Amino acid sequence: MKLIPPARRKRAHLSQLTTTHFDLRHPLVVAFFSFSFPGFGNLMQQRYATAFMLILWELFINTKAHINTGILYSLLGDFEKAKAVLDERWLMFYVAIYMYSIWDSYRGSVDMNKLYLLADREDAPISSIRMGIWDINYLDKREPWLALVWSVLAPGLGHLYVHKVITGLFIFTFTILVSYFAHLPEAITYTLTGRFDCATKIIDMQWALYLPSIYSFIFYDAYVSAVEYNKLFEKELAHYLRRRFQPKQFAWPI
Repeated sequence: MKLIPPARRKRAHLSQLTTTHFDLRHPLVVAFFSFSFPGFGNLMQQRYATAFMLILWELFINTKAHINTGILYSLLGDFEKAKAVLDERWLMFYVAIYMYSIWDSYRGSVDMNKLYLLADREDAPISSIRMGIWDINYLDKREPWLALVWSVLAPGLGHLYVHKVITGLFIFTFTILVSYFAHLPEAITYTLTGRFDCATKIIDMQWALYLPSIYSFIFYDAYVSAVEYNKLFEKELAHYLRRRFQPKQFAWPI
């Protein structure tokens, strides 16, 4: 009897809260998001432990060193104030972690692209549904534009739509935290009522400068995740049909 060995590399793993899978990513794109905010590149690769550690470390060190405030003054041309506002005691801890985040996300993307090609060639079966007491996760077609729209309306909803519950919950909590300390809701209220002087006084730019990187990542990752999940659904369905249905060359007995 010929034994079929277990698959060495699988394309994806379904859990109740997320779908972890290999996909092709351009290493420079992943490195760019790590450059804009350390940890985001790792979050794109679904390496949650590393991503959360680097993101929280960036938030802590950047705030303590006042790096965003220094960037703001540098963009305004006030270099003396930029140098005065930086805290060198914390700044020295920042550089190594920042460079590591970019390097690690680039290296990981290159390796995962190779693993994707090997797993795709092996063509191991994929579980299409996972049920448990917390949630039900299943492969299905999702609309990428709809994931983008939900992300625009509220951070994290686009990721919940594609059933990336871990990422969606983290992004939702993280964005609310940053917006709260930046006084963004109050600034928006003052802006809508025409009180622009109050809006500029109340907003904390040290925290507000995190938001462009956060929102650009959220929009991009939610859209791309929906596209990649659709590809995974098609590959799982194609694998199932190849194994279950007779090829058209099959000669029926008379």
